[in-house]
Amino acid sequence: MTQSIRPEKSHKNRPISNHLFGRLVPARLRLVWRDALSLLLALSDRRTPALARLISLAALVYLVSPIDLIPDSIPVLGVSDDLLVVPMLLAFAARTLPPEVLALSRFRADQVASRRRWLVPAILGGALLLSLGLAYLLLRGVASALN
Repeated sequence: MTQSIRPEKSHKNRPISNHLFGRLVPARLRLVWRDALSLLLALSDRRTPALARLISLAALVYLVSPIDLIPDSIPVLGVSDDLLVVPMLLAFAARTLPPEVLALSRFRADQVASRRRWLVPAILGGALLLSLGLAYLLLRGVASALN
């Protein structure tokens, strides 16, 4: 008799859509977040093919690389290529995973997300505070340069 790897739902193991991140972010973006986390967790599995590891590395390099299809200096379009290319690479890498590895890593990603509900709001809050601080310093520098 096979045993299911999915535990019964409890108040502590809610799906990702029941907390703050799930209410503020559209469903499609939540799936991209889950799949990116799943792929990260799947990289530690021996059954993960080398192609998936290589594509994941390429996505990471493209994300942090200053060389992009559209330069980041263009205000909105500069980031849009990262928002399109990286998820496409991650989705392609996830398709190269064996089904059992993908299912297990998605299950583990849901567990991590349900235990770390504070993580995404903390990251978003930190990014907001950092950008406000940088904007303040920039405006202060511009004001002192004009005087």
